Amino acid sequence: MNALDPLVMLAAGMHAQPGVYALLLGSGVSTGAGMPTGWGVVSDLVRRAAAAAAPDDPDAAARAAADPEAWWAEHGDGQPLGYSNLLAALAPTQAARRDLLAGFFEPSEDDAEQGLKVPGRAHRAIAEMVKRGLVRVILTTNFDRLVERALEDAGVPPQVVSRPEAVAGMTPLPHARTTVVKLHGDYADLQSRNTVEELSEYPREWQTLLARVADEYGLVVSGWSADWDVALVRALEEAPSRRYPLYWDSRSSKGEAARRLVAQHGGKVVAAESADDLFGRLTASVHALDRLTDPPLTTAMAVTRLKRYLPDPVRRIDLYDLVMDHVGRVAERAAAQDLSIPGLGHPRMQEMVEDRRTDTEPLIRLLITGVAHDRRGEHADLWVAALQRLIQARTTPTTAVMNHLDAARHYPALLALRAMGVIAVHTGNDALLLRLFTEPQYRDRLGSNTSVPAVHALHEWKVVQSEIINGFPRWEGRRWLYPMSHLIREDLREPLRVWFPDDDDYQRIFDAYEYRSALAIQVTRNAPGAAKVPDGEYVYEGRWTDTGLMAERDFLAALDRADDDWPWWPLLGDRDGYQLVLDNLRQVLLQLQRYG
Repeated sequence: MNALDPLVMLAAGMHAQPGVYALLLGSGVSTGAGMPTGWGVVSDLVRRAAAAAAPDDPDAAARAAADPEAWWAEHGDGQPLGYSNLLAALAPTQAARRDLLAGFFEPSEDDAEQGLKVPGRAHRAIAEMVKRGLVRVILTTNFDRLVERALEDAGVPPQVVSRPEAVAGMTPLPHARTTVVKLHGDYADLQSRNTVEELSEYPREWQTLLARVADEYGLVVSGWSADWDVALVRALEEAPSRRYPLYWDSRSSKGEAARRLVAQHGGKVVAAESADDLFGRLTASVHALDRLTDPPLTTAMAVTRLKRYLPDPVRRIDLYDLVMDHVGRVAERAAAQDLSIPGLGHPRMQEMVEDRRTDTEPLIRLLITGVAHDRRGEHADLWVAALQRLIQARTTPTTAVMNHLDAARHYPALLALRAMGVIAVHTGNDALLLRLFTEPQYRDRLGSNTSVPAVHALHEWKVVQSEIINGFPRWEGRRWLYPMSHLIREDLREPLRVWFPDDDDYQRIFDAYEYRSALAIQVTRNAPGAAKVPDGEYVYEGRWTDTGLMAERDFLAALDRADDDWPWWPLLGDRDGYQLVLDNLRQVLLQLQRYG
């Protein structure tokens, strides 16, 4: 008996043979995102029609919803109840049908704020697999467009085939980057299939296409129960062979038809609580395999290329692609982080944070090299865009517990901001530092629901809690007065060593950055979603002298050299009023000082 988890087998197969596996997605992939099933739409439309037909009968809608087919048999046009017939009766024109259906499948403003009817974790993970070339063919019985939207957001717009007659003119499956075949049609298409009769026989074009996919591709089935789609079940049963394995998620493979197909093809059932769980863990496993196979010279070669591209105006696009490709990979791996881990403790949290640091380190080396050599600020927009993309790796969770884990997805963004900020302070590039603080934005939909600038969104206290950090096994029982400040300094020490080989210099520049971050937060503390001034090792009791805080003296030295265009002046007020701002901050920092 094979002891390997089927998910491990699937991840290894996908990683070794990109493009060999196709996906078959059913309603279970989209219902978690708030999408109705096709029959759910039919039932609700019947309920609405019954209410409109009998306005004086308060129970009409409930009776119709309890037995939609009986209501239709009595009030319909004599045709069987189905998506097509019902829509044609209720909305005789294409525009009317589109407006009628929009409420079911298009997110309202409230839906979007709650994360409903928009691509969810499963859709994003699928899009990531497509972008990496792991998946090229997606079969779906769903009417919605969530997969297509996720693919477009990921920069891989798909070839969509929603009608059988379109098969003849489509780009062949091996030659298209990705093809989405909507076997039951699109929600706005009257040819959509929904009833048992409509699902009992597929057109010849569908049958031929399915036979080819079943024969030539491995198949990963998720959210499809096989209970009603007689024609699709028959197509899979009649497949002449299975050159590659069949995998089916445990939640939707419990029915008789599904068990029969799994047994017939020697398939494997993958334990998964949901499509989000299945595809989230699958992408994480593939990423783990990526890390094993990344060539050791990749980072050095990327840094060399970046140095070559920076001064060359002709290579600006190459520079952008080089940096954002690294950014995208880090962000995608952070977005794929599992949020459903039970009993999460300090060792597992350390492992998660370490995974994010390991993923981010090659990118950090690129960013600090780029910022250090971009003395004239010609590529400042790129560094800001990189941070914005990393911030977007954090999604909108559905529970407070998941929100705690979701916050850790911002660790790569926090490392990137700190690394670029430290180099900006070192090179006197205050203009870039303030842009990094203020321009990238994060909208916390479980919090204030306002766009919060990076200096507040990536506040140290918001990413990983101090008590959790102090419980990390890596410290061997030692506790830190300023845990996040210490963690970041430790995690960035090696990437920044080339610029600050001396530990005292490293401490000084880090203190200087943390002071400037505190100052930026202090002067914007009344903004929506603002955080409190952070503590850190820069205010440790050993950093104070008779004349004040060392990091403040460093800032005052820069202020004395400043001209009238110094980027800090708009925040400080002017040359006459800045001292009051600094005095107010000093009083705050004195309260944060701790003695060890």
